[in-house]
Amino acid sequence: MADVLVVVDHVDGVVRKPTLELLTIARRLGEPVAVFLGAGVERAAPVLAEHGAVRVLAVDAPQFAEYLVVPKVDALQAAAKVVAPVAVLVASSGEGKEVAARLALRLGSGLITDAVDVRAGAEGPVATQSAFAAAFSTTSRVSAGVPVITVKPNSAPVEPAAAAGAVEELAVAFGELATGTKVVSRTARQSTGRPELTEAAIVVSGGRGVGGADNFPLIEALADALGAAVGASRAAVDAGWYPHSNQVGQTGKTVSPQLYIANGISGAIQHRAGMQTSKTIVAVNKDPEAPIFDLVDYGVVGDLFQVLPQLTDAITTHKG
Repeated sequence: MADVLVVVDHVDGVVRKPTLELLTIARRLGEPVAVFLGAGVERAAPVLAEHGAVRVLAVDAPQFAEYLVVPKVDALQAAAKVVAPVAVLVASSGEGKEVAARLALRLGSGLITDAVDVRAGAEGPVATQSAFAAAFSTTSRVSAGVPVITVKPNSAPVEPAAAAGAVEELAVAFGELATGTKVVSRTARQSTGRPELTEAAIVVSGGRGVGGADNFPLIEALADALGAAVGASRAAVDAGWYPHSNQVGQTGKTVSPQLYIANGISGAIQHRAGMQTSKTIVAVNKDPEAPIFDLVDYGVVGDLFQVLPQLTDAITTHKG
């Protein structure tokens, strides 16, 4: 079978969930070959093998941490020469899309970003994308070269499938551009203990109807009861009620969880653009004419200050 390169997204060898989803997708197209950049491959290799990686091409170099994306592009270009893949799959993050675009240019091929599904086709991989705030779905394929495709988190299930996962050292010659932009400092984000917003299976969001930063603990309490991430509308973020890193929408982050609960959010098109591909959408809003109700699977017309505490208590009781 043909090989499919999967770029491993990890933190010190801890493989992130979107990579495991990519391995599931890669098995539809051929045999997954994981590309691991940085330290910690000993920790990651068994997980990658458990989820279908037949090989793991690994390289660790200080350039990956000290400089921006170009060293990673150099490494992926080297991996593509070794494997001659039928496709390259990358998690659809900000950095992932930049790496993918640069790699596609290097390979003289085409790029597809933010795919929500990828399947084998007669003339190569076929990707599905959501367009115009998910009002339309498009299917497309790269017509020349090796397809480089970025895939949104939560676009495929994580399906274990044991494979060899043999670790092989990847030789990389870094070009002059690799050291062009140096990272001079890093500041760790304070951990909330909640899932990453774009990767979460459940997202609970609050909007203008929450009324202020002091009321967002209602949103957080429900999220914690569900093991969910917390999101916010642009109105809430612009008002300073919640950090911009949690904004869901056209100018924020795009999420596609199994369950999205919108609280006090009117449903403006800018917000819908960031969450409309969620599998199940629930809204709580006291305005029965709110546009969000045109989109939802389940709607609750009511005061969120009464509905959310009851819902949180019911979930906590059920879990207990």
